[in-house]
Amino acid sequence: MGRLISTLLLWLAAVGFGNAAYAAPPVEKSGKVFHVRACPGSAAPGTANCHAHLVTDSLGNPQSRDATPNIVPSGLGPADLRSAYNVSANGSSATTIAIVDAYGYTNAESDLAVYRSTFGLPACTTANGCFGKYNQNGVKGSYPRQNTGWAQETALDLDMASAMCPYCKIILVEANSASLADLAAAVNRAAALGALVISNSYGGGETGSATYESAYNHPGLAITVSSGDSGYGVQFPASSPHVTAVGGTSLPRSATARGWSETTWNGAGSGCSAVYTKPTWQADPGCARRTVADVSAVADPATGVAVYGPVTSRKAGWLVFGGTSVAAPVIGGIYGANGGTANYGSNPYSNTSALFDVTTGSNGSCSGSYLCTAGPGFDGPTGLGTPNGVTAF
Repeated sequence: MGRLISTLLLWLAAVGFGNAAYAAPPVEKSGKVFHVRACPGSAAPGTANCHAHLVTDSLGNPQSRDATPNIVPSGLGPADLRSAYNVSANGSSATTIAIVDAYGYTNAESDLAVYRSTFGLPACTTANGCFGKYNQNGVKGSYPRQNTGWAQETALDLDMASAMCPYCKIILVEANSASLADLAAAVNRAAALGALVISNSYGGGETGSATYESAYNHPGLAITVSSGDSGYGVQFPASSPHVTAVGGTSLPRSATARGWSETTWNGAGSGCSAVYTKPTWQADPGCARRTVADVSAVADPATGVAVYGPVTSRKAGWLVFGGTSVAAPVIGGIYGANGGTANYGSNPYSNTSALFDVTTGSNGSCSGSYLCTAGPGFDGPTGLGTPNGVTAF
């Protein structure tokens, strides 16, 4: 019996449910929508958790659908997102977007193909030179073991980058683990592989993070980072002064001329860094150091996005996701659609007229300060606002 239990535990670890990860994460609720974290639990010092939230039923079972002919996936698709953010540019093959995530994702290319073909996006494959998958050493092979939660995160990131920049090249760089050291190595590898945009949808504590901050300092590249999904509070690498920190909104349809409205998603991270200096382009007076976030995009699971990816370690299907893990690759894709050189996270600060200002909602308690409460102009949860075209990026 002891040998049988040991064998079972080893199998669970191999498919991404090992250690504490096989325990069901707590079910959360946004409006009438239930959801769970794809990477549950607090990140230990020196590690990160992904920021994806999977829409479920009240018991935490994924609201998934098989890929069948003529299926219309639930959740917002590329046309919805491009309409909401007034994006008509498609980017070009001259621009490469890198997705950096932890662990492996065996069916990344084939799952991405289902998403893109379903929504009428051009094929992005290894064969046509659009897609590439690498380990953190830059090798196309010897990939890390798969972890289902992180693979779901990766599917989300690949699909959102595709939605916003359908003609960009995409590379996936898989870190060996969720340690900040391995993720930093993967970011450096993405830069070395020629990415103009590097999207990161994960975060951990700031303590000890200065060791890894230099990996996010790549002049001329746009590095987007999700702000976190625990409400008011700051995580790294979003707090790095060399990235675009991306907060989150709720994005319901409306009867306005835009066709959409936005308020703060109460799960989005924000606040004042305890470690990093304020970049010169930030002028808000309430924070002596780096303020999170810079800009924002949809993140509320109640207005979630359609994704094709792992339902379990053995099955793929259509899922709906929220979390600032949605927002970071959406903004990354818009940087790609613009295709210009980025000056760290400063570009939106010089182009505020090309953003939708988000003025309502809060993500926690901070004595009513702009650091946790949206209002006209810059605020913590939504930064300068959300994209109105690609000009700000």
